[in-house]
Amino acid sequence: MRLVLATRNAHKISELRVILSEAGVGAELVGAGEFPEVGDVKETGVTFAENALLKAHALARATGLPAVADDSGLCVDVLGGAPGIFSARWAGAHGDDAANLGLLLAQLADVPDAHRGAHFACAAALALPDGTERVTEGRLRGTLRHVPAGSGGFGYDPILQPEGDTRTCAELTPEEKNAISHRGLAFRALAPLVGALLTPAP
Repeated sequence: MRLVLATRNAHKISELRVILSEAGVGAELVGAGEFPEVGDVKETGVTFAENALLKAHALARATGLPAVADDSGLCVDVLGGAPGIFSARWAGAHGDDAANLGLLLAQLADVPDAHRGAHFACAAALALPDGTERVTEGRLRGTLRHVPAGSGGFGYDPILQPEGDTRTCAELTPEEKNAISHRGLAFRALAPLVGALLTPAP
């Protein structure tokens, strides 16, 4: 059985392969790059789960294969959960990590440490060509630093310090980050559901 992941990011594909393998799912995982005729999906949902499902259903319909997708972002307590689903384009241009980070830090400049709570959130979705769907979610809580630290990771990793640690997500090793990350939690919860739906009944 082939399973399509709604990303062209090779790192995400290899990461999910490990998670599915550890969960005993034997499906062959391929990225959306294997289907160049399938365009990018507009993320018009108002929640991470809605956006993840939009991407998974679009890919399942276009390829005729089971598809998985995720949507994630940073939710800041004092901003009422923002940037949230707008995390990747908080400063305007999609994917400009430096601009997004700079704007958020400027907005929080006068917020004291006691009120800098935040969490990374991720929704992972599975969609089958027949319309069947499943969604799981994961969170990584922490506090926001005033100054970025660390060269690993991407996005807002340099300013989120996970609860119980003294380092930011960008200072963790990839293995340490994957063990506690919102994406890792969401996909590890989804993995057994993928296995159950893709395994033929005896």
